[in-house]
Amino acid sequence: MLAITTTTVTSGLNFLPAYPEIFLLIAAAAILLIDMFIKDARRDFTFRITFIVLLVAAGISAAFLAGGETWYTFNNMFVADSMANLLKVAILLGSATTLVYARDYVVERGIVGNNIDGNQGGEFYVLVLFSVIGQMIMVSANNLMSVYLGLELMSLSLYSMIALRRDNTASTESAMKYFILGALASGFLLYGMSMIYGATGTLDLSTLSKELDAGVANKMILVFGIVFIVAGLAFKLGVVPFHMWVPDVYQGAPTAVTLVIAGAPKVAAFAITVRILIEGLMALAVDWQQMLMILAVLSLLIGNLAAIAQTSIKRLLAYSTISHMGFLLLGLLSGVTNGNALSAGNAYSAALFYSLTYLLTTLAAFGVLLLISNKGVDADALDDMKGLHKRSPWAAFVMLAVMFSLAGIPPTVGFYAKFTILAALLDIGMVGVAIFAVMMSLIGAFYYLRVVRLMYFSDPDQTAPIEGRGSMKFLLGLNGLAVVLLGMFPGALMQLCLNVIALMRST
Repeated sequence: MLAITTTTVTSGLNFLPAYPEIFLLIAAAAILLIDMFIKDARRDFTFRITFIVLLVAAGISAAFLAGGETWYTFNNMFVADSMANLLKVAILLGSATTLVYARDYVVERGIVGNNIDGNQGGEFYVLVLFSVIGQMIMVSANNLMSVYLGLELMSLSLYSMIALRRDNTASTESAMKYFILGALASGFLLYGMSMIYGATGTLDLSTLSKELDAGVANKMILVFGIVFIVAGLAFKLGVVPFHMWVPDVYQGAPTAVTLVIAGAPKVAAFAITVRILIEGLMALAVDWQQMLMILAVLSLLIGNLAAIAQTSIKRLLAYSTISHMGFLLLGLLSGVTNGNALSAGNAYSAALFYSLTYLLTTLAAFGVLLLISNKGVDADALDDMKGLHKRSPWAAFVMLAVMFSLAGIPPTVGFYAKFTILAALLDIGMVGVAIFAVMMSLIGAFYYLRVVRLMYFSDPDQTAPIEGRGSMKFLLGLNGLAVVLLGMFPGALMQLCLNVIALMRST
């Protein structure tokens, strides 16, 4: 268990806290060069070395996490605290799992192939690495400028990844839509940051917090700045009314790339939301909490209602994501009430726990879709789930656990994750909001259980057995098992989240 300590190390220039990022950067550059000379059409070597690199970086971050220290470096622009290290481990392991699930899919569809004969090379793996580097910079950002740099590095990699299938119009359209709307969101974020800088004279989040506590900055400019910042963050999280890109991009992108977008980047977006709003702008909580409340309520309502009408399972999971991000925001807005932050630890740790378990269930959900996708044909329609238990009882059980978890049905981890958020709301007296969230979860259970009904109570349209690598099936089985076991025994992970938030708030 992570021991609580307040050891803080500050240095103007110290490369040690950034070792995981530096290692990934060097490895990504090396893999890009090595891949140029690989003639194997399956790019197995590129996959293996990328997978190993992600595991090694995760090990380095885990070692920092076990130390429990907080490091500030690069003139206070970069922080390697316990929250950053925990989220880095989650991002790295989640990305490694994504590569295992996507291994055959990207080869069969020409996303990865032999660049000698005109197909793609191993750019997919390199783009994944650069995206991960951006996400890791985001979770360690202690300055508004480093937040933006990490965000853009991640986003540009994702835009390119979606468009790798150049002969597919749906992928190209999704990439353009994501790029244009993403640029607009980045503009909102930058404009908000400039207004915050104009009011306080600093981009450093620690200094910004002190300036706001002093109460000398122009409140009007700060509030306008917060509006633009929250709008930019809302786009990256994919919450209403900045959500329209989510279902279109999820459906239009290749399923493997959809998993890359739907998984670890949401954890990174959660991290910068915490860094900016809680660490930097906590003094203005009464202002941004009201905005988060509107975003959360609308996301729960529209996300769940719109999902009912979907016939594409990827669009269904997209609207499901919107509703889950609304639930996540409920945890972030329930930390402070009437200037009282006594419940902040429980609320923010509940949100952290929710983000980690969301990553776990998302990986499993899209892992099953990748497994049952035929060569050249994606499993996108809900009808593709018909009779899955007859074709593969094991894959159907994993999907059953995932759907139960997303619906918040015990004993899966999704139940406990939602329970902690609801408990945080009740702690500060938001009974009405908690009841509304429960009602929306009941609506959500309808479309999740519809997938279960199709798998177990409908005859399959196809009778061909489901094939897949043994490594993928094994990892997917562990993924599904974790969804169930963490729901039955959530104490260790929840305690870790509590300790991490306590460390963050004590430094």
